[in-house]
Amino acid sequence: MRINSFSDVSLRLLMVLCSLPEDELPTTRELAESVGTPYNHVSKAVLKLRQMGLVEALRGRSGGVRISSEGKQATVGKVLRILDDHGDVAQCQTDMGDCPMAHSCGLRGVLNHAREAFYVSLDEVTIYSLARTTTTGPVPVTLSTSRPD
Repeated sequence: MRINSFSDVSLRLLMVLCSLPEDELPTTRELAESVGTPYNHVSKAVLKLRQMGLVEALRGRSGGVRISSEGKQATVGKVLRILDDHGDVAQCQTDMGDCPMAHSCGLRGVLNHAREAFYVSLDEVTIYSLARTTTTGPVPVTLSTSRPD
């Protein structure tokens, strides 16, 4: 499965917010810099996440964005289900029109079932747990001349 760029930005924002101390309120511009995404995309994602109840946006001089208590409990599967465009996984149209097998094809159903299985596997993973298990510092690298099994 592949998630769309809006979902990717939204998940990264949630992870960044989960990793911050509760008293730190980054602005949308600061969040855009931290996730390496243009400000306009981040502001749209913050708006959607606020509508979902996953973040709180405070206005004013000392305002900013923070993760909500619901956001700390949200699972990756739940967030992706809401943010997904819910289009068919298989493209059943070509430049020449509809697929001739569209009415008798079982591929769409199988692929939609696989998408739901993808979400179910992510229902056990909270975004908060992902953000809290990240480490900083050098990444250990092991070099080997043998091929992995």
